[in-house]
Amino acid sequence: MRERGKHIITSAIEHHAVLCCCEYLAKHEGFELTILPVDSSGLVDPDAVKKAIRHDTILVSIMAANNEIGTIQPIKEIGNICRQYGVIFHTDAVQFFGKEGFEKITDLNADLVSICAHKIHGPKGAGLLYTRSPLKPMPIIFGGSHENKLRAGTENLPAIMGFVKAMELFLKPPVFDRNQIQPLADRVINLINNLDGVRFRGSPVNRLCNTVAFTVNGVESEVIIAGLDIEGICVSGGAACSTGALLASHVITALGSPSDARSLVRISLGRENTMEDIAHLEKVLPSVIRRARIHAKKFV
Repeated sequence: MRERGKHIITSAIEHHAVLCCCEYLAKHEGFELTILPVDSSGLVDPDAVKKAIRHDTILVSIMAANNEIGTIQPIKEIGNICRQYGVIFHTDAVQFFGKEGFEKITDLNADLVSICAHKIHGPKGAGLLYTRSPLKPMPIIFGGSHENKLRAGTENLPAIMGFVKAMELFLKPPVFDRNQIQPLADRVINLINNLDGVRFRGSPVNRLCNTVAFTVNGVESEVIIAGLDIEGICVSGGAACSTGALLASHVITALGSPSDARSLVRISLGRENTMEDIAHLEKVLPSVIRRARIHAKKFV
């Protein structure tokens, strides 16, 4: 669509799968990129999207729900704005599907929707791009007529079949049952809010039921992760795709807390978690944090 313009809008907390693509286009292909800020809970202001749209804006990409802190974005409203101005709207809904209820994919009000299988208990390595008719994206991988000439390469048929089965089983109703998981998450958030120097991250209201993120003042996340692992509790330091990279969280930085960007810990709850699991976390997390602070002081 570069004949119509070369301006793209996204947010500061997008997954790197989106941010890195946008930054590549800006650096190497002559596009202009507007990266919108978020508030302290990780929300994008739809009015900011509206104000950022120019006559040469061709794409807006805002995620449905953040992968690190779980904040759910007002994508229907953003979609309405994009449609009003004739701008293509893409949403990364990888974290949204299977966690939030919906009737049909058009409810998201987006022209392009990305989802993947392994976030809804499907096989790894299968993804899906919904394209709203009559939009026809140009292929970026050439050499075959696979997938209606949109993406060359032999299809991973078993993974595709597994993805379809996962969607049949786990989207309606969502496999992450809010009635089951929300009480667990609420207890975790209450625990976090009662620990000195520990701060809950994300929106307390507009959030995925299964994702609870927090930072610990003065302690890097890998120390907390290792301490909880010893206690039999598996958590992550923000995006799972960055595991082992020891990078500061660009999401926490965007929330206005760059000093805590290396301290993000994400707890992801699922269908197999129980109140007994949360009770165990309540028992061990304070001591894990206390030991982590002692460790941190030794290396100051």
